[in-house]
Amino acid sequence: MPPIGLEPIRVAPHDFESCASTIPPRRLAEVRIAYEMSFFNEEATLRKEWLACMISLSMTRILAVCNQKGGVGKTTTAVNLGAYIAATGRRTLLVDFDPQANASSAVGHVGDNDKNIYHGILGYAEPAEIIKISQVPNYSYIPSGPHLSGATVELVSVEEREFYLKKFIDKIRGLYDYVIIDLPPSLSILTINGLLASEEVIIPVQAEYYSLEGLSQLLETIEMIKANMGHDIKVSGAVITMFDRWEQLSQEVAKNLRANFPYPVFETEVPRSVHLAEAPSFNQPVSLYAPDSAGAGAYRSLADEILRQEKSFGGEGGFVS
Repeated sequence: MPPIGLEPIRVAPHDFESCASTIPPRRLAEVRIAYEMSFFNEEATLRKEWLACMISLSMTRILAVCNQKGGVGKTTTAVNLGAYIAATGRRTLLVDFDPQANASSAVGHVGDNDKNIYHGILGYAEPAEIIKISQVPNYSYIPSGPHLSGATVELVSVEEREFYLKKFIDKIRGLYDYVIIDLPPSLSILTINGLLASEEVIIPVQAEYYSLEGLSQLLETIEMIKANMGHDIKVSGAVITMFDRWEQLSQEVAKNLRANFPYPVFETEVPRSVHLAEAPSFNQPVSLYAPDSAGAGAYRSLADEILRQEKSFGGEGGFVS
């Protein structure tokens, strides 16, 4: 039975007007919680109808954080960007799609034997079984685990193997304003799944020379997905990480990237920060661990830049100073 004050609502046939009149916007957070806790389980068709209407109303942004080079601040960016977006009241879901599961532990996940995204994409678990609530309000996550490495082998001979994550995300996208996917540092079938499940990609670039060399291969992969798979993924921008404003090399890399990168480069430059390095060991985003640190301020600023892009999605928002 649903909790007191949250009655199941039967949805009329799927025209937009009936959906709009059926789902009060102020109740979307309650609906998300109810779905995650499997309160809407009286019949499968009701859940499907409810989800279909929510998806039609949703303006969900799905962003992949991707760079095939490791150690560039990819997971740090995914975790902390999501935390600051959630801090504005937007329902945010972090999907850890890296078998190393660093993003999972960084938001406080414990329980290596729990079902995770591997079980979700292969149909061994329903979304409600693997979605977890983090310490940050409005911030949920789906953990990863070592099982996910096996998916690279299991999917080799499967039809439409590139779309498994997309099919899973499509089941729940209407429940969130933002879905952020942390991808592995490689160009594997997992990365292809993540890019096809996303509508935008953010590329963290470490402020070192070698970080620039791998960008061309990643951009070629993105163009290949656009051309061969009919998926019009957008590069929202590159974000410079581990930046040291006192180092000439950092300044030169930033200048070179801004001059030659064919897509936007965010104004925010994420500094080298002890607090950013320490926060995962305390299983917290930096917004909780050291909210007044330089690293926290940088990701708050980056989130604000991302939110300002909502104008193209019909939204508005950002942090209130």
